[in-house]
Amino acid sequence: MPWWQAGAVTPPPPVEPTPDPLPDALTDALPDVARAAEPSDATDPATPVTGAVPAARSLRVGEGALVLAATPIGDAEDASARLRRLLTEADVVAAEDTRRTRALAARLGVTITGRVVSHHEHNESGRSDELLDVVAQGGTVLVVTDAGMPTVSDPGFRVVQAAVAAGLPVTVAPGPSAVLAALALSGLPTDRFCFEGFLPRRPGDRARALAALASERRTIVLFEAPHRVAEALDALVAAFGADRPAAVARELTKTYEEVRRGPLADLAAWAHAGEVRGEVVLVVGGAPADGPRDVADLVPEVLARVDGGERLKTVVAEVAEATGVPKRDLYAAALASRTP
Repeated sequence: MPWWQAGAVTPPPPVEPTPDPLPDALTDALPDVARAAEPSDATDPATPVTGAVPAARSLRVGEGALVLAATPIGDAEDASARLRRLLTEADVVAAEDTRRTRALAARLGVTITGRVVSHHEHNESGRSDELLDVVAQGGTVLVVTDAGMPTVSDPGFRVVQAAVAAGLPVTVAPGPSAVLAALALSGLPTDRFCFEGFLPRRPGDRARALAALASERRTIVLFEAPHRVAEALDALVAAFGADRPAAVARELTKTYEEVRRGPLADLAAWAHAGEVRGEVVLVVGGAPADGPRDVADLVPEVLARVDGGERLKTVVAEVAEATGVPKRDLYAAALASRTP
């Protein structure tokens, strides 16, 4: 018996065997795009397609697949029917926190019948081979994190990368996303955006990261720990300017959900006025369209890079060349702003 089956909970036998092909109820659940991918008279089902997972495989257990499944970011009612089924049918559930995953299953009223193993940032590299061995033997491995989609500022990337390299099937069970929820609620442009994950913790590294984003035209989405929100907003003000529009979304889908919108300076003042609690997503408007740049508008960017450890003369020269402002004027303005 494979290691991943030892100790697994054996579900009661079904009253009737599952017919093959899929039952109508499951076939109807397939999205149009997945249904279109099923073999047809014009398609040879035996023809291998590298990296592709047949639509039926995303619904069947026993054919071998790595499945990334999104979990609720707050409200358990956001769990999909597919997540519930996968939790009960997967041979192995690779969880960021096994206790939280079992608690989620209990709230959803489902029983995990497969093995539950830990899969987090500290053991992901070593655990990947074991998980892919299950897939290679025909087992289904379900990868879940504490909240949201695996691989997005959460464990999962390494095992996906290894599965792709090994030619093993990888599929996804979409669901809740803090990134998209915050973006949608921000009131900022959503047609083009970028996700930058967590900002660096060290002030210098953070200043350099933000300086590189100062001219980013797309809406920027960031994660931040609640106790660092005020500090992060101060750094954003220094790098992007006090008037850049932004939003702070916290505790999304939970009882105390809150979205604060306004200029960065106002949001920084709000964060300093009281303790920020809960899971936080920062959404920042992109840089304004190119046009004549005022020297005073460039000073925050210059100072942010200098605070990050770069030489003032070097920064001034690079910014002046990129924006077309006189280098002498920008240098004088930066010096004046640093003078008490």
